[in-house]
Amino acid sequence: MVGDIFVVGCALPDSCVYPEFNMLNSDMSDLRYNTSTGIYEKGCGLDNLMMAWGHDEYLYQVLKNHKENKLPKEAMVMIRYHSFYPWHTGGSYRELMTETDVEYLKIIKDFNKYDLYTKSPKTYSLESVIDYYKPIAEKYLGKGPIYW
Repeated sequence: MVGDIFVVGCALPDSCVYPEFNMLNSDMSDLRYNTSTGIYEKGCGLDNLMMAWGHDEYLYQVLKNHKENKLPKEAMVMIRYHSFYPWHTGGSYRELMTETDVEYLKIIKDFNKYDLYTKSPKTYSLESVIDYYKPIAEKYLGKGPIYW
């Protein structure tokens, strides 16, 4: 699935990358998991879904459980859902959304203008950027360790 994420526990939509391989997922032959809502209730909200494990979900779970995390809700939304392309770009999973998720969609669509293909090809040394980024990191994540 490359870097895109999807919901675990319901049918894989054709908006997932390489949909021709969806049927190779054994969950798709399980009646509990192969409908558009699967194990979820209609309108349950994105925050109540289990997401496929990738860099987004990993960082989200680490920061969600980090006691010193002071990142605003919008930042946590961007972290968790920025690679959820079947939803924010493909239009899938709408039946699971709440009004809050409509707001999330606006946040993600705005963020993604700056996410993909906007990276600089230049590599910076830690020494050249630490004085700028360390105070920002400490403001939102504290000075103690983050348990990965």
